[in-house]
Amino acid sequence: MTEDVPGKPPAPDLPKYLREPLEKQSPERLEAVATYASSLAEWKLEQREADLQRRRAEEAVDEEELEELDDREISTDPADYEDVPASGAYITVKTTKETGEKAYRYYYWQWREGDSWKNEYIAPVNPK
Repeated sequence: MTEDVPGKPPAPDLPKYLREPLEKQSPERLEAVATYASSLAEWKLEQREADLQRRRAEEAVDEEELEELDDREISTDPADYEDVPASGAYITVKTTKETGEKAYRYYYWQWREGDSWKNEYIAPVNPK
């Protein structure tokens, strides 16, 4: 942000291509833009949550697989993992490589941070 000049509004932390057109608008138009921006942000947050729920339903392992991990004495508690958040994380299976008849499949914690997906390795699906 730039230094405030008396009589001028503070410079927002926005790129120039957004800031300059806004500075040319009337107060009424700016209020309409603010209302729209707020509604759009709320809608995008709802879409993000819906995407998270859909992806979790598609990818999360089932109870039988969780029991298999417990039988192998592999924790399914996110608190036992350093970077995994206590809520919002779920266990999924990822295939990292396929060669001929063999697929390398692993259990991972997966969760959303902002606009990106994060994951942390747990264990191979089929141990040697």
